[in-house]
Amino acid sequence: SSNKLSIYSQIPIEVTAMAIVGLSNAGDRLPGKRAVGDDDEAAAADYRLKGVRHLSDAGITRLPGRYVLPASDRPGRSVSAGTRVKLPVVDLGRLRVPSERAAVLKTLEAACREFGFFQVVNHGVDVDGAAARMLDVAERFFELPFQERARYMSADVRAPVRYGTSFNQANDAVLCWRDFLKLSCAPPLRDVVPSWPDSPADLREVAAEYAAANRRVFVEVVEAALEAMGVGGGDGVMEELATAGSHMMTVNCYPACPQPELTLGMPPHSDYGFLTLVLQDEVEGLQVMHGGEWLTVDPVPGSFVVNVGDHFEVHTST
Repeated sequence: SSNKLSIYSQIPIEVTAMAIVGLSNAGDRLPGKRAVGDDDEAAAADYRLKGVRHLSDAGITRLPGRYVLPASDRPGRSVSAGTRVKLPVVDLGRLRVPSERAAVLKTLEAACREFGFFQVVNHGVDVDGAAARMLDVAERFFELPFQERARYMSADVRAPVRYGTSFNQANDAVLCWRDFLKLSCAPPLRDVVPSWPDSPADLREVAAEYAAANRRVFVEVVEAALEAMGVGGGDGVMEELATAGSHMMTVNCYPACPQPELTLGMPPHSDYGFLTLVLQDEVEGLQVMHGGEWLTVDPVPGSFVVNVGDHFEVHTST
């Protein structure tokens, strides 16, 4: 129905490699069917187990209490209305031109030191091909019946595939308005792909294609970032990442929310990994802390957002 298509078109989905990027926009309002509260503890526990897509599909009109943030932590209090930022843009096409490489590296160094975020363009991943197919199959996965998605629920953080909800469901005092699918992409890919979901039928093929393309970009960006920061021993770092690093693709889903002003898709946090590459759809929501303010990132069509992680910061600190 048109209503169903409208709801799904409002689902912001992003695909990340290595770690998770924070979002603080819980989505648009959902025309709901009934109110759901926490009066029935058994029902509330069931909602938390099944996640926010289950709640959204149920047509709730009121946010369950476990998702409601204290007033001081709500988006309207922590984000300056209308404050936006255009992240530095790193053009990998220019980086590959010897006469332009130095200028691009200078931009990259400034981005790492001043923002910790930047956007990558001309990265070589087909935006209308592998990237678009990844976003499409990810959306179709979250459209599956809960019973199908639940096959991949696991508390084992080392599991090659894991479906879940919130940020840290077992420990979160207030739950996040977010469901996720995590896929291990540890090389060689052929060893982990058979453990990935077999529904939708093309998920494994599409995600493997995207993961391989994503990794090529990741390697190029890491090598350039290390060079830009003047850090020696880049070959050793790349070998460590290739053999011992944790390679993870995370698909985040933030369904339409009945009261987005009361909750967050993700809490404020830094990524623990080396670098995170984020493929966003066209629905804004990503915010970064800069100059003491939370700023909404203007999406650049066809780009990856790159987040400098804690590991990179430690490795390049002098």
